[in-house]
Amino acid sequence: MEKLVYLLTHEGDAPGPELRAGLVEHAVPALRAASASQISVNVDDEHTAVGDAVAIRRSSPPIRAMVSFWLQNSDDREGCEEALAPHARELSGYLVVESRPLVHEPPRGARAPGANLVTCISRKPGLSDEEFIWRWNVEHRKVAVETQSTFAYVRNAVVRRLTDAGGDWEGIVEESFPIEALSDPQVWYACDDAEEYQRRLARMMESVTAFLDLSVLESTPMSEYWQG
Repeated sequence: MEKLVYLLTHEGDAPGPELRAGLVEHAVPALRAASASQISVNVDDEHTAVGDAVAIRRSSPPIRAMVSFWLQNSDDREGCEEALAPHARELSGYLVVESRPLVHEPPRGARAPGANLVTCISRKPGLSDEEFIWRWNVEHRKVAVETQSTFAYVRNAVVRRLTDAGGDWEGIVEESFPIEALSDPQVWYACDDAEEYQRRLARMMESVTAFLDLSVLESTPMSEYWQG
């Protein structure tokens, strides 16, 4: 079994409910018919509009959705890409290795609690493979868990890009936060006073600037709809 992740771009003013309906009601059944399983749909929809202020959008049109699923063989993905293509202006796919430092099982067929922050990352120039992996998987994991209100954390380490379109990302990260975190930094950083917030923010920024190229990073709050 292999995990595939697809990023879908769409106009920024395209209604979120329509994007969601198209993916859940039409793309998901077509994905199942193409032998996909463990399907997860993430959409920038009306529930996460409050998070526009924390989004980092560089693609044009922007990334509006992410769909992930598992296949027996990623070489047999043609039917899956045909299922997703009508719902995106541009479709970029990646073969990934998944790890889950924080596990939270979302409800099947319904909107998951909170918001899922989908972030596409590349390493800081000059870092070796060994240092990048250590800083991401070991050091930053500890910082993220200890400084934020994250209750689910999925690392998708990119093995290779599957489409001509898309960025050369090295990871696509999913972090679940309480919905209130999108508009309240102190909820995001799991603290209740300004001094502690500044301390946690500084620790987080020290961690991310040590291993990520922040000039290309893209991050979008989305609603997760686990389809199973």
